[in-house]
Amino acid sequence: MAINPVVICLSRSGAKTADKIANAFGYAVHGRKGRVDRADAFFDNALDHVRDLFAAKVPVIGVCAAGILIRAVAPLLNDKITEPPVVSVADDGSTVVPLLGGHRGANRIAKELADMLSGHAAVTTAGDVALGVALDEPPLGWRLANPENAKSVMAGLLSDGAAKIECKNIWGFDADPKGSVTLLATEEPVDGDDTTLIYHPQKYTLGVGCARNCDPQELWELVQATLAESDIAAGCIAAIGSLDLKADEQAMNLLATRLGVPFRVFTAEELEVYADRLANPSDVVFKEVGCHGVSEAAALALGHADASLRIEKQKTKNATCALAISGVPVVELKGRSRGKLSIVGIGPGQASWRTPEASQLVAEAQELVGYGLYIDLLGPLAIGKERSDFHLGAEEDRCRYALELAAKGKNVALICSGDAGIYAMGALVFELMDRSAEDMGVSDAAHRVEVKCTPGVSALQGAAARAGAPLGHDFCAISLSDLLTHREDIIKRLKAAAVGDFVIAFYNPVSKRRRTLLAEARDILLEHRPADTPVMLARSLGRHDESIRYVKLVDLEVDDVDMMTVVLVGSSNSKLAALGEGPRMYTPRGYARKIDGDLS
Repeated sequence: MAINPVVICLSRSGAKTADKIANAFGYAVHGRKGRVDRADAFFDNALDHVRDLFAAKVPVIGVCAAGILIRAVAPLLNDKITEPPVVSVADDGSTVVPLLGGHRGANRIAKELADMLSGHAAVTTAGDVALGVALDEPPLGWRLANPENAKSVMAGLLSDGAAKIECKNIWGFDADPKGSVTLLATEEPVDGDDTTLIYHPQKYTLGVGCARNCDPQELWELVQATLAESDIAAGCIAAIGSLDLKADEQAMNLLATRLGVPFRVFTAEELEVYADRLANPSDVVFKEVGCHGVSEAAALALGHADASLRIEKQKTKNATCALAISGVPVVELKGRSRGKLSIVGIGPGQASWRTPEASQLVAEAQELVGYGLYIDLLGPLAIGKERSDFHLGAEEDRCRYALELAAKGKNVALICSGDAGIYAMGALVFELMDRSAEDMGVSDAAHRVEVKCTPGVSALQGAAARAGAPLGHDFCAISLSDLLTHREDIIKRLKAAAVGDFVIAFYNPVSKRRRTLLAEARDILLEHRPADTPVMLARSLGRHDESIRYVKLVDLEVDDVDMMTVVLVGSSNSKLAALGEGPRMYTPRGYARKIDGDLS
């Protein structure tokens, strides 16, 4: 999904301009806490906040000095193809400067803002200045087939200011038959080069069908052959579509990825509407899935009201495809997406420990699902999002809800603290998907959603970083909650970890009702390691009330910890030393012996 820009306001002097932008375009305003009176969200540090938004691929409109935005994003600049637009606006709205992403929307945003604010857009991109166009950003509904040649063609165009325009002029400037470069708008598969750019109108919609687990290559080759026989460029395809029962079909999803277009699905009832317009209706197909055709109907359903079949159903042993054409490019898609559930670990709490991928998945999501506190930890990144908060004990409810929401075609982020795959919701999501419907599983549609997992900084990693390097040698993690694990199994694992002399990270050490296992764990460990073994108690890592304490294993008490605490117990070799700014806990790996030649 497209991500709306966020308006950054740093002072009261720019508040009026920020509000005008927000009201005109429906964008959210994020304001500097203590310096802005009214905003959709507030932040403490401008550089950190802008950097976080930029890492999440969120376009930024900063009502502030350009230098602030530059300093914020400078450490992250490495790929101009994927970086989002960054635009600076003067406090009084008199000047708008696109700083980054000129050909990915920043120039357009700047011009729109300047027109609305009666200001000046300080666009510096050569093509925009000389011609008022960006050749690598064609009009909506058109696709540039050879973007790799855009730079050289633009250079040639700027050198003599002339271009030959063939077929259709979609740029709005005068053509010159003697120009040194050529701009060609065509439906045919033509090769471009350093002097020729090829543009395709996305007027075609591709319907596909296939047998379950069809070889992706079979469907790809069918589509390629079908297009080649009719001399139609793949760049003319706006989207591919199929029956919703095929939403998770690998062949179709890979086809959409290779073509670089959206994949949309329809119910059998929605496809059956087109039954009387099909060239090859089938009673067999109707009996099987509830509509008289899939590929032809999906191609028509994706197009405009005037869409007609350009290529009737083509088929191989396991796949079918058909192509429809509309009178004008298709820019608003019908049907629904496959649906996506991102299982996001946001780290212990602080934004700087959240990965850019996690931030991006949150920014792209339409709805956030999770324990309310964890969603709150996202701060301004969650503002403006639909959210569904669940209490701490409703783990299965929130996972089930997130899956069923994604099954409706939504992009959903399931928010977890730490790493979502470590004592969090990742395993439960897959367990629900693995269950049968009779065994309290999820709907068939929920089984077809895309599920993406992204890593997060786990509590044990955060604690270890604060301590020094306690996980420098072999370690393990054990949950002391007997709500989901039999107490006997916990004791068995404790004894094994004690005998193995592992550094141990205890999760869920105590609760209001569970007060005995931590003491039992301490006593078991004391049978196998020294009484003065260092223990780290890390509470609310990465949050405003973070606290770090060290005690000896023999002195570890239940009242020292709560559910917000991670307990790191050293091995018999772990050390707690006064180093640098304070105590440092580390576990030697054995490098000293290696240096001395004692290790083979």
